[in-house]
Amino acid sequence: MTNLDDLKTIIRRNKFLGMWAAEKLGLRGRDAEAYSDALAVGTVDPERSDVFSKIRKDFDAAGVLQSDEQILHVMNEFILQARQQMPATGGGSPDGAAVMLARNLTKR
Repeated sequence: MTNLDDLKTIIRRNKFLGMWAAEKLGLRGRDAEAYSDALAVGTVDPERSDVFSKIRKDFDAAGVLQSDEQILHVMNEFILQARQQMPATGGGSPDGAAVMLARNLTKR
């Protein structure tokens, strides 16, 4: 996998992770999407790239009972899922979801 493929995989993982965390936090609809998008945006922002710490802090503030190990397990499951969804192009061409996400992130 190229560096671009790695980045796309992590962005996708963080989008899945954000939706999972949003559900645990009781967020729905647009609020859940916004939370998930914020985690995905954090992938490319060095000051916000520590999604584990963000989720841990948010869970603690909301009283969500999830251990560090549980969060890390979910992160690992979603990285595997994100890798499986990546096209096997080998040429580094972006997939539609990555292009749409990049467009949405650059609008902000």
